[in-house]
Amino acid sequence: MKAFLGLIASIAFWPIAAHAVDCTSETFEEGRYTVCRVDNQAADIRLFLRDDNGQILGGFGAVENSLEPDKSLAFAMNGGMYHPDRRPVGYYVEEGDQAQRLFPNAGPGNFGLVPNGVYCIRDNRADVIESKAFEARPLDCTYATQSGPMLVIDGTLHPRFLENSSSRFVRNGVGTSEDGSQSIFVKSENAVNFHTFARFFKDHLGLPQALFLDGKISRLYAPQIGRSDAGFPLGPIIGVVE
Repeated sequence: MKAFLGLIASIAFWPIAAHAVDCTSETFEEGRYTVCRVDNQAADIRLFLRDDNGQILGGFGAVENSLEPDKSLAFAMNGGMYHPDRRPVGYYVEEGDQAQRLFPNAGPGNFGLVPNGVYCIRDNRADVIESKAFEARPLDCTYATQSGPMLVIDGTLHPRFLENSSSRFVRNGVGTSEDGSQSIFVKSENAVNFHTFARFFKDHLGLPQALFLDGKISRLYAPQIGRSDAGFPLGPIIGVVE
């Protein structure tokens, strides 16, 4: 009995592993948002596109199945715009290998609504960086994805956003803290325009840099809150591995 009680006491003091991702539901004005905060210094953040045979993964289940046997997917979100064959539209780096070049100039669609930006993951930090600034001073990213438009640039909203725009969709994006220690991923749970979505990052979350990832196809995987959104196959996927 003493040995059993001693075992119970020792278990009570075993350290409990802290999750590197914390997801919450938040409101801003009349909108609802799911917000997932990632500790860049503790989390294993990766980008996923293809399996070992070169086939597009395309979904959260396929990403989970591609991981090492002792690993699991703690969080995931669609990670940037892609072509019909699901190749990334913009700059893309996976495990240090660049698969697509940077496109910093104006072009068609939301991606070309410059300034656009790059989400760059390095050891112990991650940053959202405006594309022309990244072009001028490129970083050695372990993983990177380019999307657009930027939502918040150095604490100010993208200059092309209209407060009363009627273009409303479910949208998702990512912002980073000034010191690069935190990434905050957001998915709107109702349709919003760019101006409102950007103000959520700037005014509600207080982030200096934020990047739009996509709209309409926005998907979230967050098992801690019971989320695994279904939908069409995806291109790049951002994931946190535990």
